[in-house]
Amino acid sequence: MRRILVVAAVLGAVVALAVLGGLFAPHDPSTVVGPPYSAPGEAGLLGTDGLGRDVLSRVLAGGSDLVLVSLLAALIATTTGVAGGLLAGWSDGWTARTLTSSADVLLAAPQLLIALVAAVALPGPAAVVIATVCGGTPLTLRVVRDATRLTRGAGFVEAARCRGERGPVLLAREVLPSLSGLVTADAGMRFVMAIQLASALSLLGFGTQPPQADWALMIRENLPGSGLNAAGVLAPALVLAVVAGAMAATAAHAGRRTNTGRQA
Repeated sequence: MRRILVVAAVLGAVVALAVLGGLFAPHDPSTVVGPPYSAPGEAGLLGTDGLGRDVLSRVLAGGSDLVLVSLLAALIATTTGVAGGLLAGWSDGWTARTLTSSADVLLAAPQLLIALVAAVALPGPAAVVIATVCGGTPLTLRVVRDATRLTRGAGFVEAARCRGERGPVLLAREVLPSLSGLVTADAGMRFVMAIQLASALSLLGFGTQPPQADWALMIRENLPGSGLNAAGVLAPALVLAVVAGAMAATAAHAGRRTNTGRQA
């Protein structure tokens, strides 16, 4: 319990910093405050980037869109996958086969390729959402489908069935709550998937465009001057790693609690 509280506290602090950090930026992220690639301490706590903008201010302001888009993409992918998985796991025959086959077809398509194709015609955030839904929903569907099939014959489900509960009511009141840990863990992994896709698109030039502050874009912009001010690359890379790592750790803990509950 102590470990999950620490992880959740770190995750909450990092997500809050990512979303609200721009409010605490000491400078306008687009304003020139010193010579290009000034070292930390010479012009701000983390120095400046190639255009002389404050790196700390851009780090504080550069995570909001990235995190919010990733959260939205993970929410849509998880919700869609859970709904499909519950239906595929509860039903038999044509419905289950159709849903599973559709998921298999989507899984066969490379996720990054979907994101790149979508980014050609749509804004970067929309491409991230589409790619995460196309790549993440099938994974969630298969996991929830298998868990639903194991749960639908459990004693508490049979007891509810004997009380007269049927179909959607059984799924909503009995099956879905028993899968809460699994769904939480899966949502965390969908978030990590989305933030990786968003970062990849920005690094490849298909995501957030200059002069907007963005962690992944900062890495690409500051690589040429990393020998003069490494903080311009290391700082956004570090916060990206912390956000993804904290979410993955929370998801892993939720998954272990689910397994422990089943074994008990």
